[in-house]
Amino acid sequence: MKTVELQNVANALRRDVVRMIGPNKKGHFGGSMSAADIVAALYFEVMNYRTENPAWPERDRLIMSKGHSCPVQYAALARKGVFPVDELWKLKNLGAMLQGHPDKLKTPGIEVNTGSLGQGLSQGNGIALALKMDELSGHVFVIIGDGELNEGQVWEAAMFTAARKLDNVTVIIDRNGLQAMGKTCDRLDSGDLAAKFRGFGWLVQEVDGHDMAGLVTALKSAKDDGAPTCIIANTVKGKGIACAENNAAFHNGIMSADQYMDAMKALGGNE
Repeated sequence: MKTVELQNVANALRRDVVRMIGPNKKGHFGGSMSAADIVAALYFEVMNYRTENPAWPERDRLIMSKGHSCPVQYAALARKGVFPVDELWKLKNLGAMLQGHPDKLKTPGIEVNTGSLGQGLSQGNGIALALKMDELSGHVFVIIGDGELNEGQVWEAAMFTAARKLDNVTVIIDRNGLQAMGKTCDRLDSGDLAAKFRGFGWLVQEVDGHDMAGLVTALKSAKDDGAPTCIIANTVKGKGIACAENNAAFHNGIMSADQYMDAMKALGGNE
């Protein structure tokens, strides 16, 4: 898919997220919007994935470790045709397929349950190790929030990935600089992330997380690097929504009706 087409897909995913959550309802706008380009690049260009068979053993996997950002992954799965698009508009309804955090038992295409932060890479390591043991070619991509790096389990898992030489694992850090209660540097500064991951034995790339061409190049090369790769994607929290950009209040915020209409207009929606 051409770069401009992928950018249009990412914009459509953002529009879906806004519509899914809707006005006057609390939802995780910020991290879903910052990760939209990453998710679009993975599902629509980089990942080896069969829509007609989401359980294909040799598929590439995407784990949204920061599970609260699942709306953008739901949007991608629906737009890929894994489940009906109409399910998106039932987000978080009682008994609905799509809940506020990923549930693999409810939602086709979801690989693991996430939401308790810090666990995605550990689960990804287990899947990657099993793929190697079974001599299957699938690659495991794990999206981690920069605020999530406060969790010690991430670093235990990063040590394991390198120690076991799991070159079929790629971590993408959605570094938007904000977490639920403010700036990541003010809450618990993780410091030089590139140096830390290199110190654990990872290859590291740093990209603009909204530069689609650069993202695709980095993600494709990570599959062939021959070592665990960490891609640090510098992003904007709430990307595409004026009221939410770089605004920690929209980590899990509420849009007014006017803000909702403005967002849909900016993203090309008709709602």
